[in-house]
Amino acid sequence: MRTRVRGWRWRRNPLRRRSDVVEAWTAVVVAVLLFVVAPLAGAAAGLRAHGRAEALAAAQRAERHQVRATVLGDPPQRLTATQGDREHPYRARVRWTEPGKGVRTTWGRVPAGTRTGDVVSVWLDSRGRSVARPADGMAVWQHSVTVGLAAAGGAAGVVVLGHAVERRIALRHRLAEWEREWARTGPRWTQPRT
Repeated sequence: MRTRVRGWRWRRNPLRRRSDVVEAWTAVVVAVLLFVVAPLAGAAAGLRAHGRAEALAAAQRAERHQVRATVLGDPPQRLTATQGDREHPYRARVRWTEPGKGVRTTWGRVPAGTRTGDVVSVWLDSRGRSVARPADGMAVWQHSVTVGLAAAGGAAGVVVLGHAVERRIALRHRLAEWEREWARTGPRWTQPRT
């Protein structure tokens, strides 16, 4: 049966080594870093990302506008994953009437299932080019939470990696201390008794 003694590294005893004390203090520091500093780093990164994403979304809303346009000509063409988005994965020639400028035509992003002659909503920038819809509040929050979780996870990973390196160094020091102790004590045990 094995008995476990809690806190032995903190109490004075003849078996405690200097490396044991260092390891005990390191465990305290690692716990504080994991449970306090890593979440705070994640929250700070998330709040910063939220501010930047909110500013970008506001700039997009100011620059982009939505028009109702009619799909012209050939059936819509499928866009690549980098060009399209989930809601508008196709590209088609569209026409709309803009007040003061008359009838305009451009290539626009349209939803799946759109056919020639359908009326669709198209987002355009200030130059009349088809662009993605501006980011809404949910997209901003998703981005912020993702950045925050990634920052907290990265900080926790660095702490765990640092702790693993420290444990390896502590083990080397512990073995060196034991070796010195044995060099001092060993001859008394190994000499023949007369």
